[in-house]
Formats: sequence, C-alpha cells, structure tokens
Amino acid sequence: MSLHQRKGDFILQEMKLASNKSILFGVCKQEMLQKKNAVLVDGVILNGPIMDSKAGETFVEEACKIIMEEVVQKADDVTEKVCEWQAPEELKQILDLEMRDTGECHQKILQHCRDVIKYSVKTNHPRFFNQLYAGIDYYSLVARFITEALNPSVYTYEVSPVFLLVEEAVIKKMIEFIGWEEGDGIFNPGGSVSNMYAMNLARYKFCPEIKEKGLSGLPRLVLFASEECHYSMKKAASFLGIGTENVYFIKTDERGKMIPEELEKQVQRARKEGSAPFLVCATAGTTVLGAFDPLDKIADICEKHGLWLHVDASWGGSALISRKHHRLLHGIHRADSVAWNPHKMLLAGIQCCALLVKDNSGLLKRCYSAEAAYLFQQDKFYDVSYDTGDKSIQCSRRPDAFKFWLMWKALGTTGLEERVNRALALARYLVEEIKKREGFQLLLEPEYANVCFWYIPPSLRKMEDGPEFWQKLHQVAPIIKERMMKKGSMMLGYQPHRGKVNFFRQVVISPQELIESKKN
Repeated sequence: MSLHQRKGDFILQEMKLASNKSILFGVCKQEMLQKKNAVLVDGVILNGPIMDSKAGETFVEEACKIIMEEVVQKADDVTEKVCEWQAPEELKQILDLEMRDTGECHQKILQHCRDVIKYSVKTNHPRFFNQLYAGIDYYSLVARFITEALNPSVYTYEVSPVFLLVEEAVIKKMIEFIGWEEGDGIFNPGGSVSNMYAMNLARYKFCPEIKEKGLSGLPRLVLFASEECHYSMKKAASFLGIGTENVYFIKTDERGKMIPEELEKQVQRARKEGSAPFLVCATAGTTVLGAFDPLDKIADICEKHGLWLHVDASWGGSALISRKHHRLLHGIHRADSVAWNPHKMLLAGIQCCALLVKDNSGLLKRCYSAEAAYLFQQDKFYDVSYDTGDKSIQCSRRPDAFKFWLMWKALGTTGLEERVNRALALARYLVEEIKKREGFQLLLEPEYANVCFWYIPPSLRKMEDGPEFWQKLHQVAPIIKERMMKKGSMMLGYQPHRGKVNFFRQVVISPQELIESKKN
C-alpha cells in the first residue's frame, strides 16, 4: 500500500471517529440539558464531566508499560539500535505531526508514543558517547515521574514545601564539597543559564545601581574567559548588554588550560584602555578537551585586582565527589560562584544544574528580586524566608534538585564517588586500548573523561604527513559518523579544534557500559 493510500485511509478513519465523537458529545450534552440541575453558561455545561478519569488512568498505565518495555528494559541492551535514523522530511511523514480539530483515540495516541520512542536517540544506550551525558539512573528517573505527576513549581513554600526543602538540603551539601563554610544557590535550566546568572551577579556586585538605572552612564565593562570556555559566555555577554567584544579570551596552553600570565596581561591591558574589569570565568572541565584551569593561580590574580571569580564546573564539578580526583579542582574554594551540572557525569537526568554562590548575605536575592506582592507576601502565616523563588529570574521553576536528592539518598556519597571513579577508569582503559590499535592516534593524554583521537583508515596510513594527508583525514570522521548513525550502531561526537582537523571525542560515563572480559 502506498503512502498516499495509507494517508487516505487514515483521514477516513479520523473523519468517522470525529463524527462518532460529535454524535456522542451531542447526546451527552442533550441528556445534561434535560436534567433540572444543569448549569449552563455561554453554552458550556459547567457541572458535567469534561474528561473521563477512568479512561485517563488506563491510558497512563498503558503508556507507562510502553515506557518500561521500550525504554527502561532496553537501556542496557547493546543489540538494540542507538538511533533509528530517518531524514527530516521522511520522519515528518512517519510521525504524522499535524494537529487536528478533533482528538484521536487512545490507541492512536499510544502508537504515537511508540513512534516517538522508536525514532528518538537512545541516550541510555551503552553505545551513546555523543555528549557529556549518557546512561540511565533509575532513582532519578522515578523522581522525574513523581515531579511530572505532581506538576509543582518551586517558588513559594506554600505551593512547593517538600521541593524547596529538598533544594535547600542539596545546595548545602554541594557547597560543602566546594569547600565553603556557607553560601547560597539555586537550580537553573542549564549550565548556560547558571553562567549568565553568575555574570549578571558579578556585574551587580560591581555596580549595584545597574539594577534600577540600567546601562547608561556605566564604564565599559570587561570580563575574561579562556579560549576554551563554553560558548555560553559569549551568549551571556550579548544577552546582558555587555557585548561580545568585551569578552577578552585568554590564551591557553597545549592542553587547553588558561595561562595565568596571559590573564594578568589582559587585565592590565583593559585597565590601560580605561575599561572596568569585573569578572574572570575559569573552566573546570572544558567541553572538548576536558581541561581544568589552574584555579589557585587565577584566584591570586582575581584577589590582586578585585575581580569576581566564577568557575564553570558544569562538566568537571562532579569530580569534587571523588577523593581520588577532586584535586582536579584544587583552589575552587576561592571562587565567588560555581556552576555545577549533576546531570552530566552523575547522571541525575537532564536537566539538573546549580549555581552556587559563596556570599550568604542575600546578594543573589537582592540582584534578582522583584518582590511581586501577589506571590511573595510578607504577612504569611509561615517563615517567608523559605519563599526562595525571588532569587530566580524565572517565576515557574522545575524541582530539578529532587532527582539529584533521591539518587543521592539511594546511592549515598560513596555510590556517587564510585560513579565518578568508574567513568575516569573507563576513560583510562579506552586510552590504553587506543594506543595498542593500528590506525588510532590520540590527540593528547586526557585529564578527564574526554578521550580525543583520530582514526586513520588503511588508505592513509602510508601517506606522508602534509597538507593533503590532513585534508583527507578531515573527511574521515564525518563519513564514519554518518555510517554509524544510519546503521544505528553507535553515536560518537567529532569536531575540528584550534587548527586540528576533525577528530573523535569519546566520553565514556554510562553505568551501562561494560568492558568485555579478555579471553586467555
């Protein structure tokens, strides 16, 4: 049967279904109108049922069964495909994306659920190495089920008592791992937002009057970040009106670490230009190479010049949990603010991202509060200090800390530490295996879980090192990536970087990833 025939049959069925629903609704409405107690306003019956709760409950049960069978139970099955690749136009036809005037029956909706799962990328799959997150944590998954069912918004204690207390407890524990005696914080929708919060907070601390008076009359503000920093720093500078030209990018060494001496030079340059430096953003775990900036030396420069030090530890922050690897972030306790994403290496589920601030005087709230009287009334019957939503630029806010909390309760700090240690041990294992195999070449010895390498196919292995060789090698990674995705066997990231041609970046952090035992 052709696609057009199937589409025609589908439309016919939908028309019949719509007709039946219309007739059924008409009968029900007529029966309600015949009752003496019918409440009718503007043609709408207000005391009649608008949805079938029993049918809804059955639908939820059946949908949850599909999720269990097609997602959860297949999460560690390496024989399953990572993705079922389809080109965009083909996928549009398969998914039937059009939304119509009349609803569809539950069986069709359940089929939509199956299709969405089938054609989505399985980030829980053992062969998903594409991003800085992977795998499945069952406790955080259940936490997400709970919060989706409860549909809370974390701004006031009266609306979200449990989740506000959970967030407070989690932030307190994360602050301890940074090494601060006290502090403040808030969970945000992504590390990029946390970095923007920090940038704005640093600016507010530098010139508090900006909150009310705006940008007019301010000196030219300048901030500093490494060449390897996350692109969110440029976006934040643009969004906040600082301007991308006022982000001074500091040179890094061959491993991708910020060079402190270059930072000192740029700070002095900015001062000589008559600009006003206010912020340094260091990175603990860069996106591509996984590099950690020398935080202690950078902190020395910040103290010398009176600059706010923000550490973007969105990727590398989880190493703080490990007694073996926390040295990677030596000096982080000297930062004024830290971004940390437990949804990455700790697998708390996207999204789970915290901005942590050393200041505990209420700076975060003073910077962001709008004191909406309809929400943050000061004469409530409970302690209104628990109404923490005014610290956020959001109004509605998800209880992202809960999934981290439930996972932490289940695994304990020891279990989280083991997760970090295992991920870095897997990376070390992969590096040693790459060294043994012909045609594989490491970009550099990794400091973290980012393993970067080239695959050199047989046709190029005897070729002389030169422009032609690198031009051809540049084309290898995209071709292999395409083949893997169309086959559904693996997802692996690649990129060019700082003058180097395309190379693979493999991030091995999933608990579902197992190393096959070697045969004697």
